[in-house]
Amino acid sequence: MPSPADRIERSVLIEAPLARVWHALSDADTFGSWFGVKFDGGARFEPGQRAVGSVTYPGYEYLKFDVQVERVEPQKLLSWRWHPAPMERDRDYSAEPTTLVVFELKEVEGGTLLTVVESGFDQIPAERRDEAFRMNSGGWDGQVENIRKHVTGAA
Repeated sequence: MPSPADRIERSVLIEAPLARVWHALSDADTFGSWFGVKFDGGARFEPGQRAVGSVTYPGYEYLKFDVQVERVEPQKLLSWRWHPAPMERDRDYSAEPTTLVVFELKEVEGGTLLTVVESGFDQIPAERRDEAFRMNSGGWDGQVENIRKHVTGAA
């Protein structure tokens, strides 16, 4: 049975049509604009594809954004695997297990409900597990707000 720290879940109501929220999630360039990533040429979120880019947040530009897209169900679900919180400049994370990030959309009264779940932290090496969970937990707090603001035009 997974521990309570194996999974992060965040939900946000976005006062916008489902199609607009889906575009913000599924179009790599649009995604990068609110998530803080500049993708290496022609990134696309398609099953089996890898999307790689550079983080654009000041002070974190050395970080690579590198995901392997698993599932795409138009206007419903996008999921990928990645290495959570790869903060050390010279560390190779490729041999470590990944976490699974799932974005689910649901049309509701008042707009679109976006739920983000990242799971699999129990498999991350013990020496990084707590910090990766803490960093990504705070990160998802910010990112659900970023997409809400991007889609609704809120300042």
